[in-house]
Amino acid sequence: MNDTDRIALGRAVYARNIGVGEAEAEELMVRRAGREYTTEAFNAAGGMGWGSDQLTDRDRAMAVIASLVGQHVTDDRLVTYLTLARSTGVTEEGLTALMILLTAYVGQPAASAAMATVRRTAVSEPSPS
Repeated sequence: MNDTDRIALGRAVYARNIGVGEAEAEELMVRRAGREYTTEAFNAAGGMGWGSDQLTDRDRAMAVIASLVGQHVTDDRLVTYLTLARSTGVTEEGLTALMILLTAYVGQPAASAAMATVRRTAVSEPSPS
């Protein structure tokens, strides 16, 4: 696969993960990080990490969430992957369990800040009738 193909695949991955069209995903990325960074990010996302059939999008979302929490990232980047995780079937209870697990591995300050983001972005579930 050549770089042009990888960049196209990576752009599609970012668009899906962010929940926008490919042109809008590219515009957002360029605005946030610049053209050069965006091109490299798309190239990386078009490779094995997001393209391998050995991981599901759920697996990938959980791995990215754990990585972001470990880096104390609780901004829109975390929200993007919380949204992706939820779209793959991860429940609010599952995200809470993940934050509790991460407390032991990355520390309470990082996990509690991320838990606040989980709660702030929670999808309200219908109450049982």
